[in-house]
Amino acid sequence: MAAGLAARIEAVALAPGLYLVATPIGAARDITLRALDVLNSADVLAAEDTRTLRHLLEIHGIPLRGRRIVAYHDHNADRARPALINALREGASIAYTSDAGTPLVADPGFKLSRDAAAAGLRLHPVPGPSAALAALTIAGLPSDRFLFAGFPPAASGARDTWLRQWAAVDATLILYESPRRVKDTLGKLCEIEANRPIVICRELTKKFEEVIRGTAAELADSIPDEGLRGEIVLVLDRPAPLVADDDRIRSELRQALLSASVKDAAREVAQRLGLPRRDVYQLALQMAAGE
Repeated sequence: MAAGLAARIEAVALAPGLYLVATPIGAARDITLRALDVLNSADVLAAEDTRTLRHLLEIHGIPLRGRRIVAYHDHNADRARPALINALREGASIAYTSDAGTPLVADPGFKLSRDAAAAGLRLHPVPGPSAALAALTIAGLPSDRFLFAGFPPAASGARDTWLRQWAAVDATLILYESPRRVKDTLGKLCEIEANRPIVICRELTKKFEEVIRGTAAELADSIPDEGLRGEIVLVLDRPAPLVADDDRIRSELRQALLSASVKDAAREVAQRLGLPRRDVYQLALQMAAGE
């Protein structure tokens, strides 16, 4: 099959520029026809993992024809980037692939694309698979407004602060997480909002694909202490609306007024509690006046 496919793919001249090529996150057949054309025709191939790209080319019968695959990853990016930028300046077409999925989404390609754009060089998107969007499509949670926040910090304290910050955003939240830390992350999410609906997407498009739904508390209880296996995407529903009575508003304002002006404190509290700024400002004025 691969040989037959290779016979049908002819290398064609590509316009100069950096081609950001999305590759499968699991099933090799999820690659697009255009991605195959670009990988077959690019002057230079660059990859976060050269072995992964080489295997993908072999599966689809794409020959290297003397081209070598340039490694570009977190550990060598600063050394490898100047040569790639110079090749682009000289009119080369470069196809860059991340380990899996869409380049620049939680991978080291960002600085390469940034420097190419800053140099006035052309960037070409070659869209395709994305674990974040794949998880969103099957989560069954609101998708009209969502935020991809990437990986939480590894350190426990920093992860707690990070989760509290992003979990407060009024949008469906998409996270990547290490399978070994997913239980701990769910435990921290319980402290923020135990009843928040969450969907765990594991090994998307692979043989052992699994989707687990429940609240933060239910999932934290059901996950084994040693964590899960495979690639994990967490999709969190939007935070529940805050119910703010007068005591809650006064408490928030009292704290905010310790370090901010009346105007700034009212704006901050109104935004956090989802209340009309004018009403909160009037209450803040009264409190500042000692009423």
